[in-house]
Amino acid sequence: MRAAAASVVVGCLVVTCAVAGRASDPSALWNIVNGQCVPHEEQTLDPSPCVEVEISDGVAKGYAVLKDLVGATQFLLIPTTRISGIDDPLILAPDTPNYWDDAWEARYYVEERAQAPLPRDGLSLAINSAMGRTQNQFHIHIDCVRTDVRAALIAHLPQIGDNWAPFPVPLAGHRYRAIRVMRATLDSVNPFRLLADNDPKAAANMGVHTLVVVGATFPDDSPGFVVLDDRADPAKADRGSGEDLQDHTCALAKGS
Repeated sequence: MRAAAASVVVGCLVVTCAVAGRASDPSALWNIVNGQCVPHEEQTLDPSPCVEVEISDGVAKGYAVLKDLVGATQFLLIPTTRISGIDDPLILAPDTPNYWDDAWEARYYVEERAQAPLPRDGLSLAINSAMGRTQNQFHIHIDCVRTDVRAALIAHLPQIGDNWAPFPVPLAGHRYRAIRVMRATLDSVNPFRLLADNDPKAAANMGVHTLVVVGATFPDDSPGFVVLDDRADPAKADRGSGEDLQDHTCALAKGS
């Protein structure tokens, strides 16, 4: 279900007060989605204060898209079932939807807010570690990429391969691993599985990881993605917040 740009603006106004106290209420996102967006969609076909609610095969298979209070262009994709975050065993369950694919498909909301078409490599998805988040409801951040991060990814794109390997330079002050995905969409690639299936230590402790997915166009002009992984490390002042690689002002849309 695609909401009009006007609905996005209305959603932002309605949700401001509810989300403002998010830092002090770790269930704020869940309360908004479960207490407002889903009932409104079911009763009136109006998902407000969310901009979209998708329910298929029951609520457990659905998700909502909500304009975040922070930033001009940031949206959140939030499951309509209770999942805490990257640390929740449900994310690796075989019948859990691939929310990353849904989040990538929702990127047009960012472009609507930016009022400009954005290059594939200017758009990103991120989920923070359990240590780096304020909410105890799964949510994927959908927004623009920081211009410096985008430049680093473009410069080192040829060095990113089909296996996890350290990215050559720090991103937002932290060391990430990177792997490429040579597909136009994420419908058959789940970044959670990409991490867990190739790293037993990560699979056993997903909660300390943060994942970032950035659109990419490879040298042969084929579309794909770069997936980045970092591990929270308090000793290095690293909370595992991949969201830090995003730009909630979307300077890219302004030609900066």
